[in-house]
Amino acid sequence: MDNGRPVTTLYMLMSVDGKISTGSTDDMDVDKDLPKIHGVREGLQQYYDIEQTTDLWSFNTGRVQAKMGVNDKPFPKRSPVSFVILDNQHLTEHGIRYFCELSKEFVLVTTNPEHPAFGVNADNLHIILQLQLSLTDMLKTLKRSFGCERITIQSGGTLNSIFLREKLFDYVDIVVAPVLIGGKDTATLIDGESLRNGIGLEKLGALQLTECRQLEDSYLRLRYKVLN
Repeated sequence: MDNGRPVTTLYMLMSVDGKISTGSTDDMDVDKDLPKIHGVREGLQQYYDIEQTTDLWSFNTGRVQAKMGVNDKPFPKRSPVSFVILDNQHLTEHGIRYFCELSKEFVLVTTNPEHPAFGVNADNLHIILQLQLSLTDMLKTLKRSFGCERITIQSGGTLNSIFLREKLFDYVDIVVAPVLIGGKDTATLIDGESLRNGIGLEKLGALQLTECRQLEDSYLRLRYKVLN
């Protein structure tokens, strides 16, 4: 049944214990830190190689992208991927122009009417301004206004929890790195508020395994269909 939104796939790199960062501060990040670890760096490129085969629409957050340095990086070459970034305050004007240069189409989603993106003039820049964040409305707008049929989600654990609780994941595609990170304050695949006293169990995401593949250097790829 057509629900009016794109088919979504959560695609992430995580540790064996489910961490998607190496620590609890913004200067710690798997992209920066895992290449430093013997026994982990050897197979890391496989994650990025698989990433190149995912959907031609990609969703991320300004916070994650700021951690990766887009506010300071030299402008990149154009890619065939269209990027959707949710951001209120982390991207600078340079960061916005970075994604305009990188993207086929660049859609910024924000609730901040004074975001620096409003001062950027680019043919491929589109802004979805919401009074209150609604991921459902965002996805429907992407399909209706931009022809987005499939999109890969690569946001942080807190936002992933909103996608989960609002039943907005269709598939989950995980690359598991052979490392244990630990730390209760370190971001995991799904963060956000915990369920309490058995209330809200209908918001859990039951999964059906569709692929379990051993990659090189002790990495795994796990792919699931979300059942509810």
